[in-house]
Amino acid sequence: MAIPRPSRALALRLAAGLALTLAGAAPVAAQILIGQTASFTGPVASGVKEGTEGARDYIDLINERGGVNGQKIVLMSLDDKFSPKLAAENAQKLIEKGAVALFFNRGTPQSAAIMPVLDKYKVPLIAPSTGAMLLHKPVHPWVFNVRATYQREADRAVRHLRLIGLDRIALLQSDDSFGDDGAAGALAGFEASKLKPVLHQKYSRAKPDFAPIGPMIAKANVQAVVFIGAGTQVVDGMKAIRAAGSHAQIVTLSNNAASGFIKALGPMAHGVVVSQVFPFERSLASPLVKELQELLATRRKGEEATPAMLEGFAAAKVLVEALKRAGKDPTPERIKSALEGFKRVDIGGLEVSYSPSDHTGLDYSDLSIINAEGRFQR
Repeated sequence: MAIPRPSRALALRLAAGLALTLAGAAPVAAQILIGQTASFTGPVASGVKEGTEGARDYIDLINERGGVNGQKIVLMSLDDKFSPKLAAENAQKLIEKGAVALFFNRGTPQSAAIMPVLDKYKVPLIAPSTGAMLLHKPVHPWVFNVRATYQREADRAVRHLRLIGLDRIALLQSDDSFGDDGAAGALAGFEASKLKPVLHQKYSRAKPDFAPIGPMIAKANVQAVVFIGAGTQVVDGMKAIRAAGSHAQIVTLSNNAASGFIKALGPMAHGVVVSQVFPFERSLASPLVKELQELLATRRKGEEATPAMLEGFAAAKVLVEALKRAGKDPTPERIKSALEGFKRVDIGGLEVSYSPSDHTGLDYSDLSIINAEGRFQR
């Protein structure tokens, strides 16, 4: 199934950002330039587009209200095609264009590739859309996380499966830093549950081949699979598992908490469990969700909030608050200092705190299931 295209509004904004880059134009002095490198094409494109829409909607709202300290925020977004090398190159280009902070990138290997660029230019990265532990421990002076870690998600997923009586659980992971990171959390969950995975199998991130893995799952009589991988990889792997005759429960992480993932799964989506790192996107009991839904009602009538959109929205709230506290004409160093001064900053029923020794942000984790209507349910 084709990857969903971005909305017209997002497409126009991305085109404008790319045009500015290609033209080599310098940002207007009265503006605050924020850089984003993320995979707008490739295996995680649907989640990236949804998350960026949530972030841009909030930034647009702030700009319409006069900006931050009288200055408008410009978010320049570049496509890194899910390539770590291109992500690092894009990060450097954005900083050299005058970006005072990088924002909401995607991917564990991509984040690892960007970190030396942050060290070189001393520019903060705010709200990377990854739960990689390498961004949390040891504390990186220029990385400020908002969402919880993949290890916490995977640990909780395994404990939940054991709690509901399942003990024949397999672990599938991509053979990269993201896969290893999530697997570490899952294995901690196995240990806490006094279990061992029935099968622990890695697959190639670059050229995944699930043809031999499906029969392995079926032959081992697996009851559930904790599947750590990018969206299209999980979709292809699940097809192979079902084709082999296995009806094992599939559980995956929040990197796949996007409507595009559900659409790509098609009829197979029903019953898939996806971990979440923000409140239920349809729960008006959450001030954060209510605020996003009210914004969507005025900007994109008829479009529902998604978990990815909510993550981008929350990330943008942290970014804007940091810029406010950094003062007019913010510098990277002032933004960093402002963030490290966060003490229980309320972004809508969730509190974010940082310090020089803690850049973790939130620790929220939950589980959802895709219902028969193709929607996340909790």
